[in-house]
Amino acid sequence: MDGEKKVSFRVREFDMERDLAAVEELERRCQVGLCGDDTTPDDDDDDSGGGSKLRKKKKGMSLSVELVGDPLARVCHAPEHVMLVAEYGEEAEMVGLIKACVRVVSRGGGKKQKPSSSPNPKQQQLSPPAYVKVACLLGLRVSPSHRRLGIATALVERAEEWCRELGAAHATMATTTSNAASLALFTGRFGYAPFRRPEFLGRPVHAHRLPIPSAHRVYQLPPPLAAAAYARLSPLHATEFLPADMPALLAHKLTLGTFVAVESGPDQDPSAPPSFAVLSVWDSTRSMRLRVRGAPALLRASLAALRALDRGAPWMRVPSIPDIFRPFGAYLLYGLRMSGPAGPDLLRSLCHHAHNVARKNPACAVVAADVAPDDPAAAAVPRWRRFSCDEDVWCIKNLSKNADADDDDGWAAPAPSGTVLFVDPREF
Repeated sequence: MDGEKKVSFRVREFDMERDLAAVEELERRCQVGLCGDDTTPDDDDDDSGGGSKLRKKKKGMSLSVELVGDPLARVCHAPEHVMLVAEYGEEAEMVGLIKACVRVVSRGGGKKQKPSSSPNPKQQQLSPPAYVKVACLLGLRVSPSHRRLGIATALVERAEEWCRELGAAHATMATTTSNAASLALFTGRFGYAPFRRPEFLGRPVHAHRLPIPSAHRVYQLPPPLAAAAYARLSPLHATEFLPADMPALLAHKLTLGTFVAVESGPDQDPSAPPSFAVLSVWDSTRSMRLRVRGAPALLRASLAALRALDRGAPWMRVPSIPDIFRPFGAYLLYGLRMSGPAGPDLLRSLCHHAHNVARKNPACAVVAADVAPDDPAAAAVPRWRRFSCDEDVWCIKNLSKNADADDDDGWAAPAPSGTVLFVDPREF
């Protein structure tokens, strides 16, 4: 397989009892990157440095993630999911893995139907269905000692075939702009196209409550009412990747609640259009741990001093933050929507509310959101520059074996005007 010597490996499905320890060891050897930074090149590029272990670098600092618990955590929430592993040699050494799941999601921004008077019926292009089956490939790992042997290619090909058999129309993957090797592997060898560019916006949890204006009222919506609200606020023609099982997501045990903020009080202008904001909070502290690496000693000492001062004089309300140089958890904000002239202020209040909820969980040190950069909500989300970046790249591929259908649906084109990207926290 490498042109000089015969390489023997096989790809099969993961078995929890048999493979758990080996998979955990492989994950340790292939340092995991945060969110989209998931892929490990091994066939085309000399840069095989551990699976894109950094999501973001700034002056030597990096933010990385370590998965904990169930290795299927990022795909097991989908009814249709799989993990494939690669074994090498007669000793069946675990040398690679990939995860995949298939979901039904909204397309958003579909094409308009051409006039029926067209002389050629084949030129009439119907608007795409409101929902479509889309596969997501996650967590491609290849052992550093077994790269450039075709293992990644075999894993991706088998994963795509599994998704195709389940009726997935497209496959998606995510990486970062700095991960040139991963982009080259997927866009070159496998024909994926860069598709969307979500921004990761993070803010550390401070020791003290963040203020919410007295004119803003925050209410928690029960899951059925939250599902109805999102159905109204996220029309299928304007929202991409809204999951068809949205009610199940909102009622999931890791969704801590859906919150809406509205204005109240005598100062409200009755002639102005109503303003509101809504978001949901997902607890990821049980499935992953973040860590800041490479921080200068002066920054470490400064933050430690602030924590010590805050413990000794809490009435000063020093904006101290937890020790982010040890593993910590995060709450993820999803489904961010706002409307009306006061929408941005109300959404900011909801982010403060989520922060105050996170303060009650000692395992949570960061509140974060993934949003499309052109989404108006992005400007209203508080963030800390050291915990935020815009390097993520989503890539997409048409899984149809019909070459004439490839790239015919326009999904690889720039986002249509007004389209909102829904980032499912279950796949973070």
